[in-house]
Amino acid sequence: MISILIFHNLLHIIIPLMIALYFYKSTRGKSFMLMLSAYIIDFDHLLADPVFDSGRCSIGYHPLHSYLAIGAYIMLLYFPKTRLIGIGLLTHILVDISDCFRISFN
Repeated sequence: MISILIFHNLLHIIIPLMIALYFYKSTRGKSFMLMLSAYIIDFDHLLADPVFDSGRCSIGYHPLHSYLAIGAYIMLLYFPKTRLIGIGLLTHILVDISDCFRISFN
């Protein structure tokens, strides 16, 4: 259980880092930090009871992980000034979706 949590949280860091290093070489530090700032959407977990439940899929459950919010994150990709935030938010959502698949197969 703990190793899955560590792996999940590492993915939230590693994926934006890889994107920054590969696609944004000249601004990799700033790009990485902007994408990493998307982690803030996990604050919506504080609205849930219990705050953490390893058997709960956050997609569609938490407000900032809702389908409407995901649509807004996609729209951020279309504007150069918000693109990195959108990429960070969507990679965060993709990592969380991988947890939903893991939960559904258990």
